[in-house]
Amino acid sequence: HILSQKEEKLLAAAGEIFESPSETFEIFDNADIKLPMVKNESDEMIQLTHGNYSSLMESKNREVRKAAYKALYSNYEQYQHTYAKTLQTNVKVHNLKAQIRSYDSARQAALANNFVPEKVYDVLMEAIHQHLPLLHRYIELRKKILGITDLKMYDIYTPLSNLDYKFNYEDGVKKAEEVLAIFGKEYKGKVKAAFEQRWIDVEENIGKRSGAYSGGSYDTNAFMLLNWQETLDDLFTLVHEMGHSMHSAFTRENQPYVYGDYPIFLAEIASTTNENILTETLLKESKDDKERFALLNHWLDSFRGTVFRQSQFAEFEQKIHEADAAGEVLTSEYLNSLYGEINEKYYNLAVKENPEIQYEWARIPHFYYNFYVFQYATGFAAATFLAEKVVHGSTEDRQKYLEYLKAGSSAYPLEVIAKAGVDMESTDYLDA
Repeated sequence: HILSQKEEKLLAAAGEIFESPSETFEIFDNADIKLPMVKNESDEMIQLTHGNYSSLMESKNREVRKAAYKALYSNYEQYQHTYAKTLQTNVKVHNLKAQIRSYDSARQAALANNFVPEKVYDVLMEAIHQHLPLLHRYIELRKKILGITDLKMYDIYTPLSNLDYKFNYEDGVKKAEEVLAIFGKEYKGKVKAAFEQRWIDVEENIGKRSGAYSGGSYDTNAFMLLNWQETLDDLFTLVHEMGHSMHSAFTRENQPYVYGDYPIFLAEIASTTNENILTETLLKESKDDKERFALLNHWLDSFRGTVFRQSQFAEFEQKIHEADAAGEVLTSEYLNSLYGEINEKYYNLAVKENPEIQYEWARIPHFYYNFYVFQYATGFAAATFLAEKVVHGSTEDRQKYLEYLKAGSSAYPLEVIAKAGVDMESTDYLDA
């Protein structure tokens, strides 16, 4: 797959051109597009943004959700042909580069980067399709709890629980230390060091990036950024980012520089395992059914959003690459039809009753990432499988998990995770 020096030089020279479809999408979607004004829960007119859209979709007021949903997708309907062109060109770049390098497909080329067999992708889709009735059942449960017979796609994100968990940072630190002690003395010591040596920038600040992040470099601490708002999500984010930082710390201390990092395929497993263990701990400690219900709702929505939704994206991504390779023109009409059909299959909600959802493909930046999203689904499933072993298994299971954290890039990803007890070429971990 490696070409002659002259050919490699030509490909490298075209690198900036190959990046232009995704860069054009980012500039157009983030900088040029101005979304409509909408009403919030206080009946005030506000500017709809990519940032506040999520909170509006979680509103308890159905009219607020509906208005925000329709306003957002009116933009993607209006500019659907432009979005189709950037996505189509990006897919063509992936297919062309795979062809030039003598791969059978763009997917094979993308997965070869981490030596991940295509079977892992196929096994994921096989298990997801087999278990779609679980998602359909969850949608029916949403209808029942929300008391909505004509459930729409804009009703998918609002929490089913009214309970408002609050955690200040000091309590969050105590809870994180308590929960993560299950990994043993070595892990616990590093977590304590992270808190005491101020690896974490906690508070929101002017000019600070949003969200949360774990970083650092090979010869520094695995620093973390948070934007603490005292919510239940913040507590989950703290143990999530701590999972990344512990993975980094163990890897850097046990591997030479050349192997001192790890691929994204393995990264999300370490963070999500911690979240699962936190969920189990909080469920055990819950005082009543209301608390238990809120925690289960939080976990199920994470599961739906990561395992099912990212697999839905992965299925669409694979099909548009196959369609382009077969000579299909990826017009907005084709993309709308394909996406609507897949969405209906997953959520069991008719496209004709939810016409706006057919444009969702246009707003997903991950479709420009080259077969990236499936790793969220495999990572979440593997983490859930491993969390079960850590909490209910033996000392040996926990030791194997620590060995995975220490492995870095010293072996191919599938070999590393297999030693921890997950065979990602089998549906067993997904079925579990």
